[in-house]
Amino acid sequence: MLDQQLDAIMKHAQAARMPDLCDLPPQASRELYRQILAGADRPPAQVDVADGAVPASVDGRAAVPLRIYTPRERGPHALVVYYHGGGYVLGDLDGYDNVCRQLCHDSGTVIVSVDYRLAPEHPFPAAFDDAWAALKWAAANAHDLGADSGRLGVAGDSAGAVIAAAMALLARDEGGPQIGLQALLYPPAAGGHDGDFPSRARHAGGPTLTQRTADYFSGHAFGPTGRAPDFRGAPLLAESLVGLPPALLLVAGFDLLRDEALAYGEALQAAGCDVATVEYVGLAHGFISMAGAVGAARLAQLQLGQALRERLAARR
Repeated sequence: MLDQQLDAIMKHAQAARMPDLCDLPPQASRELYRQILAGADRPPAQVDVADGAVPASVDGRAAVPLRIYTPRERGPHALVVYYHGGGYVLGDLDGYDNVCRQLCHDSGTVIVSVDYRLAPEHPFPAAFDDAWAALKWAAANAHDLGADSGRLGVAGDSAGAVIAAAMALLARDEGGPQIGLQALLYPPAAGGHDGDFPSRARHAGGPTLTQRTADYFSGHAFGPTGRAPDFRGAPLLAESLVGLPPALLLVAGFDLLRDEALAYGEALQAAGCDVATVEYVGLAHGFISMAGAVGAARLAQLQLGQALRERLAARR
């Protein structure tokens, strides 16, 4: 059964005839997404916040904006690079400000939120190039951030979870940075490819993410086929998952991406990866951003924060 608070929100949105995100051009869809996120925010957690950027690279790529969240408790802290959701088309630092504040506060870790470039203006692989530059910068500058580069994690939700998974794969293949945990929230792990994923049909109409909107995102990000060309957009396409860091996988029961996210967890386990999977059976896609409106989503947020704290605890 869908969580009662979430069900009431969805019924209100339906009565108000709120458009689906895919029914709008990207700029208008981004503004609606900002409004949706703001409507479910909690009062901001008390942490220190500073804006920064990965400097422009020698190959001509623009600087990558960042927002850095630092706990007020004594450090040095673990460091988590966070990649927001939004289907590679939506989302920004402001929209995810509250989520990152809460995760910083709840986990006691420095959170570096990455404002990667969005499609369709910047299609694949622009987001992943920015994400990789940000990860390397954060690891190299951990000391200046009051963090310990030896306690480094990556995290993300939805499209951001795929980016986080890709960062773990790239870091393995490139010999670093050394990642201690990948926290993946409801990733579209198949990247638009077909598979045995019954949840796609079961929840094609939502409640929060529809198949039409998922296709809208994939088309903008990956082109007319709507299919990621390699593991950077579909970690299930990776040739090998051996040697990856421990994974924390959070999924929602009412999510069309549930089954492919679980399939990625199973593939990681089969490759010998330590995987902890948590399913929030009454929640839907995007729950990490609903903590101000849905009690169960706030509980999930707290549990994620505690998991980051414990899994990236100080080395002994």
